[in-house]
Parts: sequence; C-alpha cells; structure tokens
Amino acid sequence: MKFGTKAETLELILPVIKSAEVLPQVRLSVKEWNSTCNEIVKKVMKNNWHDIDLIVRSSAINEDSCNQSLAGHFLSIANVKGIENIDKAIRDVIDSFNDNNEENQVFVQPMLKNVILSGVAFSKDPNTGGDYIVINYDDSTGSTSSVTSGSTNNTKVYYHFKEHNKIKDQNLCKVINLVRELEEILQNDSLDIEFAITEEKKIYLLQVRQLCVNNKISHTLELEKNSNLKEALKDIVKKFDQLNIHHPRLYGRKTIFGIMPDWNPAEIIGIRPKNLALSLYKEVITDNIWAYQRDNYGYKNLRSFPLMISFGGLPYIDVRVSFNSFLPAALEDNLSEKLVNYYIDRLIENPSLHDKVEFKIIFSCYTVDIKERIKILLNYDFTEEECIKICDSLRHLTNKIIDGNDGLWKKDIEKINRLEIRRDEIMNSSLDKISKIYWLLEDCKRYGTLPFAGLARAGFIAVQMLKSLVSIGVLSKIDYENFMGDLDTVSSNMANDFKNLSKVAFIEKYGHLRPGTYDVLSSRYDETPDKYFDWNFKEINKSTNKKKFVLSLEQLNSIKELLKQHGLIQDVLGLFDFIKIAIEGREYSKFIFTKSLSDAMYLFKQLGEDNGFNVEECAYSDINIIKTLYSSSKNLKDIFYSSIYSGTRSYEMTKQIVLPPLIVEGEDVWSFNQPSLEPNFITLNNITGKVVFPSESKRLKGSILFIPSADPGYDWIFSHEIVGFVTMYGGMNSHMAIRAGELGIPAVIGAGEVLYNKWKLARLIYIDCANKKVEILK
Repeated sequence: MKFGTKAETLELILPVIKSAEVLPQVRLSVKEWNSTCNEIVKKVMKNNWHDIDLIVRSSAINEDSCNQSLAGHFLSIANVKGIENIDKAIRDVIDSFNDNNEENQVFVQPMLKNVILSGVAFSKDPNTGGDYIVINYDDSTGSTSSVTSGSTNNTKVYYHFKEHNKIKDQNLCKVINLVRELEEILQNDSLDIEFAITEEKKIYLLQVRQLCVNNKISHTLELEKNSNLKEALKDIVKKFDQLNIHHPRLYGRKTIFGIMPDWNPAEIIGIRPKNLALSLYKEVITDNIWAYQRDNYGYKNLRSFPLMISFGGLPYIDVRVSFNSFLPAALEDNLSEKLVNYYIDRLIENPSLHDKVEFKIIFSCYTVDIKERIKILLNYDFTEEECIKICDSLRHLTNKIIDGNDGLWKKDIEKINRLEIRRDEIMNSSLDKISKIYWLLEDCKRYGTLPFAGLARAGFIAVQMLKSLVSIGVLSKIDYENFMGDLDTVSSNMANDFKNLSKVAFIEKYGHLRPGTYDVLSSRYDETPDKYFDWNFKEINKSTNKKKFVLSLEQLNSIKELLKQHGLIQDVLGLFDFIKIAIEGREYSKFIFTKSLSDAMYLFKQLGEDNGFNVEECAYSDINIIKTLYSSSKNLKDIFYSSIYSGTRSYEMTKQIVLPPLIVEGEDVWSFNQPSLEPNFITLNNITGKVVFPSESKRLKGSILFIPSADPGYDWIFSHEIVGFVTMYGGMNSHMAIRAGELGIPAVIGAGEVLYNKWKLARLIYIDCANKKVEILK
C-alpha cells in the first residue's frame, strides 16, 4: 500500500485495519471546493452531522513525505458545528495552504469525544534511528491534539524496544499493536502515527505518515544493527542482575542505577560521552578517588568500588555504592543495612528526586534541622533510639569536617595549591608527551581531584547547613540569596577580570577552560576565544537589587544558641567562615585541577595528531592507553589505532541505546516511561526572554539560554548579558546553580529531558523561580 495524502492514506487503511478504528470522513480538493462549495457543505451535512462537533483538517499534497514533515504547518479547526461554520472553517484551512495548488485537500470528520489518552507514536527512535517504539502521550487533558500542539506540560514519553513483548500498560499495549500492524500494512518501519483512546477503551487512528529519519542505512545494515542492539541490551540486563545481588562488602539488599545521583555523570560528561571523556572521568574521579576522600572525611570505606558503571557506553551511578559511602564510619552494621534499604526504597517511590538525593532522601551530615527531618524515619519502622544514633554519628562526623583548626577542608585547600606548582614543573620539563600526560593525570588525581572531592563534600555540608537555618526560620530565603550573592568565587573573579583585564591577560588566566571539561572536541577558551567572548562588551551582569548579607544581633544570638544546643563545635563567625570558604574553595579547586586535566587532554590531542589521527578520532580513544605506552615499549601508533577502532565501533552501538535515567529493575532496560524531573529553580526572581542556544552567540544578549549541561567551562555565557538559563541536567548544588545565585540570574537547573525538550521548542518563555514554574508564551 502506498502513502497518499493524509486523508487518502486513512481512506486506504480503513477497510483493512483491525487493531484500531478510523473515523469516517468527507474529503474534498481545493479545486472541487472552488467549483461546488455549496454542494460539498450539503454532502457533509448528509452524514447526519448537523448536531455534532466536527473537525476540519488539512491534507495538503506537500504536507508529508519521506524527506520532510510539515506536521502542524497548516491549519486544522476543531469543534465546528453548523453549515455556516463549516463553510468558514473549510475556507480558513484552504487559506492556510498559501501555494494556490488546487490539488491540496481538506477533510471533515466527527470530533472524537471522551478521550482518555492521545498522542504520537514513532515506529523508530526519531533521534537515533534505534529499534524502539517511542510514544509521546497525554493522559490528563482529554484533548486529541495536546501533544502535537504543545498545549500541555503533562506530556509523557514511553520507550519500548520493538522485539520485547512484555507491556504492562494496557493502553500503551494497544498503541504498540497498532504500530506493528501499520508497519505490516504499509511495509514500512519508519512511521509517525497520531492516535487517541476513549473511555470505551477503543483506540482510533487519526493519522499515519512516513517518519523523517536522518541517519538512513541499508536494510541489511538495519537488520544487523537491530540484532546487535538486542544483544547489547541483553548484556546490560545481565550486568544489572550481577550487580543487583547481595554483596558481602555492601549494605542494602539491592541496588538501582541513576545518571544524576552523587557525581552526576549526565551533567559532567553527558548521557552518551565518547570513550575519552568516559575513561577520563573514571580515571580521575569515579573509579577510586571519590571513595578515598569520602573515607578520609569519616564515612564508610568504599575503596575499590567503582562508583560509575558503563551500560553500553552510557554512564550510571551505582546508587547502593553511593548510599553506602554516605554512612558515618561509626554507624553500626544493622542500622547501616536498614538505612541503605530505606534510602533505596524512598528513591524508587520518588524517582523524580534522583538529582536531589542528598537534599531530599539521605542524611549525610548534621544540620540544625536534622532532628525534625529525621522524624520521617519513624514512619518506616525506625525507632527513636535509632534516630538518635544516626544523629549522634552525623554530629561527630560533621564536627570533624567543619573544625576551624583541624578541619579536613583546610588541608585540602593547602594540597590543591601544590598542584599548580607541580603542573608548571611538568609542562616546562623536557619530558616526552606520553610522560607529561601520564604525570599531569597522576598529579591531577593526587593533588587535584582528591582534595576537590573533599572540598566538594565540605561545600555540600556548607550549603546544607545554610539551608537548615532557613528551614527553621532563623534566616530568610532573601538572606540565603544575599549570602550566595556575596560569595567571592573564581567565577565572580572571572567576570571582573573580563571587564578589567586585557584580552591577552584574560586568556592567559582562563584559557584552559572549555565547555564540557572532559570533551576533547570542545575547544578551550584560548583556542577559539572569539567564539566565546564579545570583547567589545565589558559590562557584566549585575543584579540590580543585590544586597549584602548581614546577620542581625537577634539572628547571631539565635544561631549561637542553636550551635550550643546541637553540640556543634563552631562559634557563629567560625561557622559562617567555614560555609563561605568551603563553597568558594570547591569552585577554586575545580578551577585549579581542570588546568592539569585540560593540558593533559591538549597534549593527548597533539599526540594523536603527531601520529596521523585527528581530534575527532582521538575522542574515541581510551585514556588508559597512556599507562600502557608509559610502562611498555609497545608501538604507539598500533596502540592508538586499536583504541580508536574499538571506541568507534562501540560508540555506534552507544548511539542506538536508550535507557531510563533511573534503572530500578532489569525490565526497565526494555521499556520505560521517561520520568519528568523536579527542576531546581535558582533565585526568587522572574524573567521573560527569547529562547537561544550557545551556537547563537550574536543573539545571547537579553535571552534565556538553553544548554544540556553546564560545568565551569560554560562561564563564558555570562559575558553576553543573558537574563536567564535552563539546563537539562544538574543539581541544586552544582557549579552553575552557585553561579546563578551569585549573579542573581534566574535559572532552571536540571529540567530533565521531557521538560527541556518541550521548552526549547518555544520562541519566548517566562520563568518564575519563586513559584517554580515555566510558561511558554509563544
């Protein structure tokens, strides 16, 4: 069966379709309308449609093809009743064609009533070409067009691997059966289908067109790819099952995996990093460093446990390992087991909190509101005595960390300062490139990411302590905003330096930064400075209503009494000194260690180019070849080629795999709903602005910028007078959250894929941080 126009295709399918209903229609061409319009209106009315609501739909000749879709481009008019209104609606739809082609068509159908679920289904992943059925649906508004029109914030997205037959939701099962039947009828596996399901549990086919997929490949390669994808998914399920069983060195009866908890790889390296970025992140942080420093800070010893697991090239945090690492070292075994099980169960109950686990689920430090917060455990079979034990162990741990004289964070600041000296020694030495890369990364781990991990922990405790003073009413939300605005971080210094330093001096200081700290394909500031900065613009964003943070005498006395009541060893000034220095120290240590990391990546790129490999090829290599080359006499070119070849092939599969942000059970690998996250709104301000992206550097002024993730390398955006920004990934304590607070810029951090992809299609949006909402204006 060949595709016709929208209306013709529905007519052809009507006699043969078994899994769905097709509404009756009256179809007409523009030519027919121009010659016999009155007769056509009478024809519509002859169907006993006088007293029912109708819909007048476009069916243009050029509306859909295998190369382009003009879905939503032309007018459709719903809820039309009566002869005069039908006449006007048909004329309006014809006027929307704008090409004077008399072969264009319009068709009229009854309006579908009592809709409980509607949406669009793709028989192939439109983004990757992967062998998934992807269903975008709305089950809350009762509209048949809410998904296609973008008129709802409640759109849900469901992924289902085609060869998997278990489908839990009966309504979605109906949609999948419809997709499969249409593929058979049309002998086409790239379909875009509109559907609706009514209260009577009937599914209606509203439209089917060819899906425009950019990465077309031959049928033979398609079969091979899909077969390999199935095997890759089987391997992921097998690995999940292996890691999910009881482990004698871990508390907790099971685990789950997420892309955002703890060291949130989705924000730092993305959900599909190339092999160099993935291996670098594992090497300098998530394989060993993270656990060493957490152990040093008084938590359970998780050394030798990798925190991040690669599922087909997609990075996930082992949540059970992470939750174990937040247990105070002194906490007894039985209570530790009970607590980890509670944490995991709570996250399964509330998957939208997977980027907020330390704020919303776990207890990783002592705060002045903890005795109130920990009462929630009493609802989950914990005793008051157990709650006291948890609080006591957290108090001991926290006092050790925040100590003004012997606090671990002070030693970490001293250690990070040694890294810059050692970096200069390596870079100025006569060592070969392999040796320089090797030692830059070794020093980066020992004197960079190790103390950074400690300062990141101190920074988190600092923010938690500050937020706890707000939660009990000693500080206001405005006080919190003012404190964050008073911070003196690398980022705020960068803003001032951009205004006051020469271009040469500025690049000398900040040139090592790049958007995507671990991505060798992202150029450094000093490689393409004009791409990132407008050197003619020297006025930096300043919040007009920013006020200095000052404690009143009443607040000071209240906090003094609180510290005494809770057995915290710091005095008031010492506490705020710790909070300020810890947050600033985290940002400073990140700035310093990324110099060594960035230089190592730059030399790695040069090493590849010296041996005939371009930077795109180098991105597929594994950083661990440097250890091999440093410790052996193996042929450099052979090692490089083998690593690139392996990385390139594996990444072809990585691009096809789609997984949920939180994997709770093995079955989730085959089919899942993409959950909406709870975004983090920064500041209490509101703003309206046009939607732009980093590549549109000339349009950034006065705009709301959309970026998938945001690490320190994105600080260049603040030199362009943006009024707000939105990220797909990120937490409330991330670098860009701190940065937005400093500048008083409204930001939505960690919107998640569903909301981010919806909002980015708008031209103008309104962000209201105080009320935690985003509105599409046009």
